Parts: sequence; structure tokens; C-alpha cells
Amino acid sequence: MVNQTQHMRNKVLELLYREKGSTISGVTLSALTGISRVAVWKHITALKKEGFTIGSGPKGYHLIDPRDLLLPFCFDDPLSDSFDIPLKDRIFYFSQLETTMDTARELARKGAPHMGCVVAEHQTRGRGRLNRQWESGRGGLWFTLILVPDIPPPMAYLYNFAASLSLSKALETLFNLDVRVKWPNDLLWEGRKLVGLLSEIETQADMIRFLLVGIGINVNNDPASESFNAISLRQILGHRVSRKQILVTFLKEFLFQTQDMDPAKIMQAWKKRTATIGSRVRVQTHKQTVQGLAMDVDDTGTLLLKDDHQQVHKIIYGDCFHT
Repeated sequence: MVNQTQHMRNKVLELLYREKGSTISGVTLSALTGISRVAVWKHITALKKEGFTIGSGPKGYHLIDPRDLLLPFCFDDPLSDSFDIPLKDRIFYFSQLETTMDTARELARKGAPHMGCVVAEHQTRGRGRLNRQWESGRGGLWFTLILVPDIPPPMAYLYNFAASLSLSKALETLFNLDVRVKWPNDLLWEGRKLVGLLSEIETQADMIRFLLVGIGINVNNDPASESFNAISLRQILGHRVSRKQILVTFLKEFLFQTQDMDPAKIMQAWKKRTATIGSRVRVQTHKQTVQGLAMDVDDTGTLLLKDDHQQVHKIIYGDCFHT
């Protein structure tokens, strides 16, 4: 019953979406869905409670912002001419999850395709690096990429840097924003956190079985009361923006960046956009905290940090804070 109910609500949403913001009557929705007008009204009411912005009037119903929907039927265009499977067949949409990362892991183990994308409107147990909680309410863009690359495990780190690089470029293209990457994989706007990334790998023998890249973007949400020193695109720009447009632009750029997995090329492009190199930082790992000057990030993604005693530390992972 739950699946049937959700299927019908998605059908109602799809019919509203196809109208591109125009009004569609309850009579028409009833005829197209095969349910009564009262049942249509109940589904519309439930969808509003879930957070979908649906306008109602004497003539019927309409989506107030159809550009912001993230359901599979919204993704008609292919990512590229060489990408043979339609993007809509790779979108796994959920209204609410504990984390997109956990669901993506389950789907990957069941054979989900390369570039599969698990999207949720809301995460109840979102997490960041070192298992920190990541608040992820409605209005943000919360998703995990499922990658099935034909590369050895030591090269997996490249996908993390390619993802943050691609998102920085996508946000510049769309909104002319100078969004900087912070080692190892956050994105900052004027020093404030806009995007968080988290990755996970599962291997089989000496190859990667799958790689997950979880990404949380503050888009139309208000993170000020939820996360210290965070900001959203709506707060920066002064208006709401399309999460779908951000996701598609990012995926296209990411696909382009990962066609040629050249470590030097990816890391050089990433370093041109970083706010970390040349800054004083504090890096926290499970075992220690190191402070000093971030001198460089090498082609393996390792941070070279010189402490106040002039000792150079090579740090592979950790949570980095600019000081």
C-alpha cells in the first residue's frame, strides 16, 4: 500500500511537472490518474505537507517551482552524446532517508550502474567527515554518486578531487561565484562552508568494486541555525535557485573531468581553485592534531603541512580547519 500510494503521488507530481507551472484541473488529474477528485485532493494535500510547493485555486493545481523537482522524470536530457543510458534511469529519488550514502551502498551491492545518483529531499542522519553530523533538511541538495570505475584502489582519491573541482566549476558557470575548494574536499564561499563531501570505497580482490561520493550542498535551505559558519546559495544570491540545474551541470562537468584520469592534470586544476594552500590550518585526524602552514597538495592528494617547528608533515586524511 505504501509503494502504491507513493507511486500515485509521484504520478500526480509528474502530471503537474509536465504542465511547466501552468494549472491543471482536478477533473483532468482524476481522469489521467484513474482516481477520484477527492483522492487527488488528498494526494495534493499530502504532497504539500511533504514540502512540495503546489498552488491551489478554483481552476486546479500547479507547481510553483517545477525547476526544483528532483524526481527521475525531470531528467530527460542525456549527460553527453557518449553516455548511452538516459540520466533519468540513473536517478534514485527518495523523499526521506537516514543517509543517501547508506542507501547508495545497498544499491551498489545490488549492481546499480556507474554514475547512479541517490537523491533525498531530507536526511535524518546525514554525516560528514570523522562521523560528524551533517544537518540536511529540505531545500538543500543531498546526494551520493555511485561509481564503478575500472581503476585500482590507490587511484580512488582522484574521484574525490575531481568531484570538488567539478562542483566548483559548475557553481562558477551557473552563478559566477568564486567557490574555493578546501582540502580534502569541502567547498567554501568567502571562508564559509557551502558544500561538504564524503567518500567511501569497497574493494574486491585488487580492484574497486564501487566508490561512493556523498555530496551535501546548501542551496535553498537556511544552514545558519544548523551549522556553524555555513551559508547557502539562496543566502548568497538573494533568491532561490534550481537544484536540478546544479545537479545536471555538476554531473556533466564531473563526467568530463573523469574521462581522462590523469592525476597531475586533475590535481593541477584542483590547486588553481583551492583556498587551503598558503593558509594556516589545523588538521585533525583520529590520532592527532597538527597545526601550521599548508605548503602544497601533491599529485596523490596528500597535504604537505609545515608546523611551527619547521617540520613538514605529510597528511593523507583528516578534517582541515583554516585558522
